[in-house]
Amino acid sequence: MTDLGTVTPTGTHAVLTFERRLKFPIDRVWAAITDPEERGAWLGTTHIADDTIVVEPDDPPAPPEAKRVTGRILTWQPPENGHAVFEHEWRQRIVEDSVVRYELRADGDATLLTFTHTGLSERNALGFAPGTHAFFDRLDAHLDEGVLPNWSERYAEVAPAYPAWR
Repeated sequence: MTDLGTVTPTGTHAVLTFERRLKFPIDRVWAAITDPEERGAWLGTTHIADDTIVVEPDDPPAPPEAKRVTGRILTWQPPENGHAVFEHEWRQRIVEDSVVRYELRADGDATLLTFTHTGLSERNALGFAPGTHAFFDRLDAHLDEGVLPNWSERYAEVAPAYPAWR
């Protein structure tokens, strides 16, 4: 398993996928991706109420209205029998409406995270890949209670590993 994400074209759109093995139990990873306070530590201010989510990421360095993500929560399945799913719409001014899905599977004392972002154009999926990678590196550091990498610096480090926009 590699930390790199993949972009798979699907006709007019693409799927951005990351698979990460996190050395933490599924309940701990679930909390980090669904608890607004925890998400705030590695991603940015998050509000979850009823069936909606609003995320105001700290990075990238861009106007807040360009980074703001809103949407309905489509699946909220807390850990049970070693499996959990959190899925929500991704409505952001700068890209087409899409959906993100975090699927967790227990793997001994660790957790396998499969993240998919569907509905983006191939160009936008390719553009999001290094930034999403940087956020998942921040998630891993948050779970490990370590120093979180600077998003912009991490983006610059991993961007060459991803294909350029077409």
